[in-house]
Amino acid sequence: MSTPVLLAAMGALSAGTYAFRSSGPALRNRIRFPERATKLLEIGAVVLLAAMVAITTLPTGSGHLGLALPAGVLVGGLLAWRNQPMLVVILAAAATTAALRLFGVS
Repeated sequence: MSTPVLLAAMGALSAGTYAFRSSGPALRNRIRFPERATKLLEIGAVVLLAAMVAITTLPTGSGHLGLALPAGVLVGGLLAWRNQPMLVVILAAAATTAALRLFGVS
């Protein structure tokens, strides 16, 4: 792929992303969702996060599930539940997994 085409694609994607993200605050007071739809969206977000944690934690294929990865996910989940900043959650989960693997716990 040539450089001008790649730059044009990157520009179009970044402009579209900016327009999409800025539409939320711009339309906040114009669009009202029914209370039932709002509740379903909140529940859907929790279900998606739980599914993502399950997929991250459970082994895929014939891979061996050690103790380090679920422990890191557990630490991250506990910190997220305690409303810690996302950077703290990610770093603590990664550090827990890395430390356990460093000490021989796979």
